[in-house]
Amino acid sequence: MRISDVARHAGVSPSTVSYVLSGKRSISETTRRRVRESIDALGYQPHAGARSLASRRSNVIALVIPLRGDVHVPVAMRFAVSVVTAARAHDHDVLLLTQGEGPDGLRRVSGSAMVDGVIVMDVEADDARVPVLRELGLPSVLIGVPEDTEGLTCVDLDFAAAGAACVHHLADLGHTDLAFVGQPPSVYERRTGFAERTTTGFERAAAERGVRATLHPCSPDTAHGLAEDLLRERPGLTGLIVHNEPSVGPLLESFAEHGRTPPELSVVAIGPVPPGAPPLTSVDLPAEEVGARAVGLLMDKIDGPGNPGVTLLEPRLTSRESTAPRA
Repeated sequence: MRISDVARHAGVSPSTVSYVLSGKRSISETTRRRVRESIDALGYQPHAGARSLASRRSNVIALVIPLRGDVHVPVAMRFAVSVVTAARAHDHDVLLLTQGEGPDGLRRVSGSAMVDGVIVMDVEADDARVPVLRELGLPSVLIGVPEDTEGLTCVDLDFAAAGAACVHHLADLGHTDLAFVGQPPSVYERRTGFAERTTTGFERAAAERGVRATLHPCSPDTAHGLAEDLLRERPGLTGLIVHNEPSVGPLLESFAEHGRTPPELSVVAIGPVPPGAPPLTSVDLPAEEVGARAVGLLMDKIDGPGNPGVTLLEPRLTSRESTAPRA
């Protein structure tokens, strides 16, 4: 099926069909509708390569996704799926790059004109990719917030507010002895932005409310040991905040073996609650909304100058049966 077949079916010239597809010229609504009806009736699909040449666009965006041992892949894939879904709504496909390609991967896709723009995940406080993005001038959006945001477009959950919301929720219930179980140690060593911001919000709120609060980086394979340590060293512990989905199950199991179950031990999760866990008070991770916002902001930059800045989504804490007033 060719563009000339569509033109013949609609009773217009091939150039009119082309203008309807590209939007480069104003076409009457009646003619536009007739062309669209012919396209639907004939099942015509514009040739992607020809369309890209005509528009000087690839109709592809790149997504830099973190795939490493300390990244919880199901959560990362929620962001990826949301970006792919939103991109298709803008008639774009998505090229996946892994975090390991680093700045060289950005230079490669920019130099070959493979993509119209890029979305970067797992942003570190002093991220080596940020200077490269500024240097290349490739339209970009960061899912995450580095320390230096000048000229950048960033979107993310307000993780500092999320950490603070958990403390305030437990403190309002009368809990004064809290522990925060965080990401694996390597995440903090890299100074990954979302993890740092969460602990900053947690610590500031704890100081503001005058509660005892300690931070404990954790990997799934160390969760049982951490629970044992907390049970031994913190007999007065009544509030637990967990920002580590894979560790939720092992932690709850270990505490339960010693008779400490929610809500006697009040538990709040930041992020998705894993399957099989009891209903937990939690701050949701709005991956779908963040991904859609990132794509929308990127399309604004592809189509024009866009508006650099930082967009932080307000956290929403949902109270469930795992938290209760301190006994």
